[in-house]
Amino acid sequence: MMRSLFSGVAGLKVHQTRMDVIGNNIANVNTTSYKSQSMSFSDLLYQTTQAASGANAATGRGGINARQIGLGAKNGAISTAITTQGSAQSTNNPWDIMITGDSFFVVSNGSQNFFTRDGSFTVDGAGNLVMSSTGYTVMGWQVNEETGEIYPDTVSALKVMQEDNLTYPPESTTLAYMSGIVDKYDSALSSAGGRVVTLSFFDQQGYQYTAKFSIHSLGSDGQYYVQLDDILNSKGDSLVKEYGLSSINEIATFGGQDTITETTLYQLLDTAEYDAATNTYNMKYQPANILEGYATNQLVNAASNVVIGLKDGDKVAEGGDVTVTGTVKLSKSELVAPNFNLIYAPVEEPKLDENGNEVKDDAGNTVMVKVYHYYGDDGNGNTIQLPDAASGTDAGLAQWQTALQKSFPGVKVSKIEVKSDGSVEMEFEQTFKTTKEVTYKESGNYFVGEQITNPLEAYGLADTENTKYGYPFVAVSPDGQAQITKTFSYTGNRLVYDTEKGLFDYIGSPNNDSAILNFNASATSRQGDVIDLTRFTNIDIDFSLSKNYTNGGTSTASMLSGDKGGNNLGTGRAPGEMTGIEIAQDGKITAYYDNSCSKLLGQIAVANFANASGLSKQGDNLYSATANSGEFDGIGDDITKNNGYMTSGVLEMSNVDLSQEFTEMITTQRGFQANSRIITTSDTLLEELVNLKR
Repeated sequence: MMRSLFSGVAGLKVHQTRMDVIGNNIANVNTTSYKSQSMSFSDLLYQTTQAASGANAATGRGGINARQIGLGAKNGAISTAITTQGSAQSTNNPWDIMITGDSFFVVSNGSQNFFTRDGSFTVDGAGNLVMSSTGYTVMGWQVNEETGEIYPDTVSALKVMQEDNLTYPPESTTLAYMSGIVDKYDSALSSAGGRVVTLSFFDQQGYQYTAKFSIHSLGSDGQYYVQLDDILNSKGDSLVKEYGLSSINEIATFGGQDTITETTLYQLLDTAEYDAATNTYNMKYQPANILEGYATNQLVNAASNVVIGLKDGDKVAEGGDVTVTGTVKLSKSELVAPNFNLIYAPVEEPKLDENGNEVKDDAGNTVMVKVYHYYGDDGNGNTIQLPDAASGTDAGLAQWQTALQKSFPGVKVSKIEVKSDGSVEMEFEQTFKTTKEVTYKESGNYFVGEQITNPLEAYGLADTENTKYGYPFVAVSPDGQAQITKTFSYTGNRLVYDTEKGLFDYIGSPNNDSAILNFNASATSRQGDVIDLTRFTNIDIDFSLSKNYTNGGTSTASMLSGDKGGNNLGTGRAPGEMTGIEIAQDGKITAYYDNSCSKLLGQIAVANFANASGLSKQGDNLYSATANSGEFDGIGDDITKNNGYMTSGVLEMSNVDLSQEFTEMITTQRGFQANSRIITTSDTLLEELVNLKR
């Protein structure tokens, strides 16, 4: 009888515990990501009043079962439906994240990692992604600064809204290209202003400017030149005007050192006397300057000892030869200019004494000194050191000849000596073909009554690639007073097309294999405290996509920033302010900015356990790892590894099934009532037993 009382009490206790579990489930029916629990019973101890016995063959008696009286029930297990997905509830908050799958978010209180399915996150004042309820930081992987990609290392706090992420840095424009058609019948090409094309570009601070270029016809089919005319700020004001400069050349250069300037290469004209009877100018030429600058580029100048292989009165038939010889001294700066294709660079060489022996230091080591040498092309595309002195048929002279051939076509060098200051003195010879019969005179008027605009034609000499595209014209008016000076010059570079194919051929000279010209928008004359344009960077402009076709007299050529491949490289950009955040299904957090750029900020990592049901609940929707769940490795996983995913703007709610919980509550209540009746009935029996004794 007492045993029934004990059993009733045990039953009451386990049913009370089960009611506690059910009550907790119902209490958390609206708790974010709550996982419902269920309880199972198991029977308790048994009192054996008679043990079981087997059959006795000798007596013929059969076996009997044991007689055991149970002493009640106990808690079997309390299990958590941790793998059962809760319902989804939309919040439209991008920081609210729901996990689909068996993974857990990793959060930290600064000293310990916890795990949760509760994705109600927010950003704290320090820019950290944190749990709204606890302030625990959400853990994940950071971005590799060098590659810009996620580096899946040990998880750490995600500082998604730190100061550096709120803005996107500006970037200067470094690449551009010109595409479209240059139509030779376009009247704008022969106008004073040329065909204008513009390039929009950014400086290092993200300010936008517009560079104005113009394309001009050179008169020959397929030949044009491109020059930089102006740079405008975002307001449309010229930088020349803004900084009080005299010309665009004080701000920007175009084409590098190959840029043709206003420096006169020809000085063939001395004076021109007006002939009223014929209404023309009679040209007078100075024979000492007859070939000044022509084809020989800087080899021939007024200071040179130049000899023309003709004497007064000599006639040269059409197609005949005119030979020029002389000695010229070229400075180091002239020789290392880009059009010379030479390099003047130092090398480490042993120091020699006056006897030519190597000088040693106190330790017996050879003393090395920096010595400068010229380097040039050996004709096979290889760079070799050129000798300091060469003459006659020496191999060294041949090397110099090859290295200088690109700069001085047709020039034969007979002697070269490198001076201590880096200048070079050389003897040369060059032969020109006449285009018509020429009579050479040391003085007097040539072609009297003919108005000459091209001095080269006056001497019957053919034009070459090294001539200037414009000629000086100096004249005296009929009254002999007013002097008229007319020059045609530009700052830019020649643009040449293959007239048969209509395709771009080369820039500058035929020796220039590159289709790229450099645009450098930085002050060249006035800098420092006057002008600060150091924020500008060089821009390489590619002309290879431009074409030369007939297009109804209309050119469509235009300049665009960025690379010609359309990969948006080198385009440049203004600074950007963050406009939004996106969290992808794999947990990657991307920020978007108002300059059309985006930036990867980090990735939310997740934890997976071999036995997630073995996790220990810690309150606040948190779990901790146990020996039965398996330990967290500190690195975490990409949620997509296990076919899971994250959804932004959605929260996972409780997986509690109210209908099931109420059913369980009713059955538990009935069980509790039945056990209570056992105690009541047992009490009645005890009372009757006591009364019998009386």
